[in-house]
Amino acid sequence: MAEAMDLISCSICLDLLKDPVAIPCGHSYCMNCIKACFNEEDHKGIYSCPQCRQTFTRRPVLNRNTILAELVENLKKRRLQAAPPVHYYAGPGDVECDSCTGRKNKAIKSCLVCQTSFCETHLQPHYESPAFKKHTLVDASTKLQEKICSHHNKLLEVYCRTDQQCICYLCMLDEHKGHDTVSAAVERTEKQKLQTFQKRIQEREKEIQALRQAVDSMKREKEIQALRQAVDSLKRSAQAAVEDSDRIFTELIRFIKRRRSEVKELIRAQEKTEVSRAEGVLEQLEQEVSELRRGDVELKKFSDTEDHIHFLQIFQSLCVSPGSKVSPSITNFPQVSFEHVKKSVSKLKDQLQDVCKKEMEDIYRKVTTVKNDYPPETREDFLTYSCQLTLDPNTTSQSLCLSEGNRKVTWSDKVQSYPDHPDRFTSYFCLQVLCREGLSGVCYWEVEWSGDGVDVAVSYKGINRKAGCECVFGNNDQSWRLTCSTSRCYFYHNNIKTDIHVPCSSRVGVYLDHRAGTLSFYSVSDTMTLLHRVQTTFTQPLYPGFNVYNGSVKMLTPLQ
Repeated sequence: MAEAMDLISCSICLDLLKDPVAIPCGHSYCMNCIKACFNEEDHKGIYSCPQCRQTFTRRPVLNRNTILAELVENLKKRRLQAAPPVHYYAGPGDVECDSCTGRKNKAIKSCLVCQTSFCETHLQPHYESPAFKKHTLVDASTKLQEKICSHHNKLLEVYCRTDQQCICYLCMLDEHKGHDTVSAAVERTEKQKLQTFQKRIQEREKEIQALRQAVDSMKREKEIQALRQAVDSLKRSAQAAVEDSDRIFTELIRFIKRRRSEVKELIRAQEKTEVSRAEGVLEQLEQEVSELRRGDVELKKFSDTEDHIHFLQIFQSLCVSPGSKVSPSITNFPQVSFEHVKKSVSKLKDQLQDVCKKEMEDIYRKVTTVKNDYPPETREDFLTYSCQLTLDPNTTSQSLCLSEGNRKVTWSDKVQSYPDHPDRFTSYFCLQVLCREGLSGVCYWEVEWSGDGVDVAVSYKGINRKAGCECVFGNNDQSWRLTCSTSRCYFYHNNIKTDIHVPCSSRVGVYLDHRAGTLSFYSVSDTMTLLHRVQTTFTQPLYPGFNVYNGSVKMLTPLQ
């Protein structure tokens, strides 16, 4: 029964349909109710359905809904014939019918004109009698007086937007004269629209909040992924350093061993030479001693002879033979010693130890100060990686001017007369210039820009310089660019745009760790604010570059 009542009730007056009419969207209303709504919207020139909010540019033609009219009539007849069920009687908290005698039925409607509440049976005259046609029925209420104007004792049917209160028609001619007023039905429709709009705003805010949380989550996941990549890179770098160090020390040990063998062979060769020479002298001396002994034996044989002439002849022959030869002098023979070699080797050892100690201290300092692929934190730390850059005139677009020793580039509305060069950006869209220096280590540089906006970029040397929009920094897989303007910042790579929601200052810092595959852009002020970070694998040296439109870019030195 309740569902049937809802189907044949007017959503404006909340009563059974009276002279039901249908509008083009298919919803039905009381003739007077929908006319009143459309009358209020005449000044707008746009009409809408109070239920589905569908709008019409022309005032809809109202056609009588015959089927609903018959249903309403049949329902009224059945109500008159049927006896009220037990649950129709008024109970605690119910509004009683003012027309019932004896046991009171539960009132279902209250008439604001009659200031009386009616049960279903006693309400029928209001549906059927033309005398009650202009009466206003509402849900049964014990507070009917609140719906009556206290000044004029008239029904509150108008809403004063100026004073934000409900008034009667006489109030419009009295203290609310000239105020912004509309019918209560229209104001209710507007309020419901506003509530719906506010609800949609709340829903959108929730969606935006959820989206922000999702973005934060994605950023956190990217940071975690970047951290994992950094850890993997650190492990690979450490393993490579260990292997290289082991290989270098092995070569050093092999080199020392070779030098040791050479010194040993040199000493042995010199020893052999000197020993051979000494043995020759010794052999000669031993031979001389042997001859002297033999002569001594011969002399002893003739020492007793009485033939003086014969003795002298024999003695002369024995003495002349040894004397005819030059005997080596033992006292003048050099005393060979390798003490100086020992001292030289000892000196070499001391020198190697000093070199190793010094180099090991340097190696230890470098190992303990490894940054683990994380960027520095303070500007002073960044500046330790500063590099000096100069712009390459051979790449400069003819709409750009170089100055200050090729460290500043400015846009010009006059074409510059640069000579032809294969490296020059000649595309109409490319107001670009590259630096001379290709970077492949850990580097940092700062630029200061002015004007409407600039692009701060890095690029491989082989980027296309002639092919229209494709050669613009960031529109290809050969370059990465940060677009800076006075209002927003964007990042581009491979023609994919990433919005940056952090404001950018007029000074931008770029930090590159080529081996770690990290490229970071910072807004430089009192602090270093990260604008965007790229984590990838660079396969070639990177050349800093700029795209300048209606502005200028100046590369700064570390002290600026």
